[in-house]
Amino acid sequence: MELSVVISTLNDREQLLSCLDAVSNRTPDSTELIVVNGPSSDGTTGMVRQRSDIDVLVEISERNPNVSRNAGLEAATGDVVAFLNGEYAVERGWYSAIKRTLEGTDDGADQPTADVVSGPVTGENRFDRVDPRTPQTVARREIALFDGDNVAFDRTVLDALDGFDEYLETGGARDCAHRVAGLGFDVDWSMEMAVRREIGTDGGTADPKWGETYRGLTYRLAKNYGPRPTVLARTVGSGLRDGVSNVCGIFSGESTPTGWFSNGLEVVTNAAGGFVDGLRARYSDRSQQRNPNGVSARHDRAVQLYDQRESADD
Repeated sequence: MELSVVISTLNDREQLLSCLDAVSNRTPDSTELIVVNGPSSDGTTGMVRQRSDIDVLVEISERNPNVSRNAGLEAATGDVVAFLNGEYAVERGWYSAIKRTLEGTDDGADQPTADVVSGPVTGENRFDRVDPRTPQTVARREIALFDGDNVAFDRTVLDALDGFDEYLETGGARDCAHRVAGLGFDVDWSMEMAVRREIGTDGGTADPKWGETYRGLTYRLAKNYGPRPTVLARTVGSGLRDGVSNVCGIFSGESTPTGWFSNGLEVVTNAAGGFVDGLRARYSDRSQQRNPNGVSARHDRAVQLYDQRESADD
């Protein structure tokens, strides 16, 4: 197995140090390490360039995780590509879980069990109380969720998907999971493929970006399933749950009626915009790929590229 690890980072230099050390120590020397940075202002570039274990550093100017993942994918050469967030360090069983799931064992006793594998981000609930090991059903399609900050793909899957959809500011991994299911690939979940945050943050918990969240929700549902009742039902159901939760926040003093109304208006306008854009995307890419904003759509993501593989070949 030739593994490429794409690590996305944005102003988290100290966490990235722990991430890089863990990946270097817990994967074979042949592993290709690609850091996609940007746009950071904390000295990340200088730190990464001083390390001899980084094969490629890609500098980008957009604060979009899907742009970052696609920029790394463009630079990756492995037949298996893993995506990590630079805030997390891999556990000891991380590499072996990928190898066993996507390639099987060397002696042939165990065969590959899936085309995509993901694992837990220790100590964090990343799926809104949904168990990722239990597939969800949308329009008679079973969707196995995975975490975009800790996932590995067989390269053929990424080629078939054309990477991630860069329209999405959030929910890119969920959209990818819908498209993986639509193309008939298998997803597995391994508890051994765990990552953890070794260095804490002082920023607390960020407030939800309701408009961005609902624009992403309606976009990916409309794009993958079209204008069917399922899209409306899931959007309304999610909106009602979040609306009730925010009403409770008013009574507890955590929010105000004005803020609740403002959030509701933002949800409605963005949900409508996402739905329209999703339908446009669906009809601009009528294939099962469903990705008009993927890797092949553009090749100007990198502002600067530092490739140590070239100097090694000289």
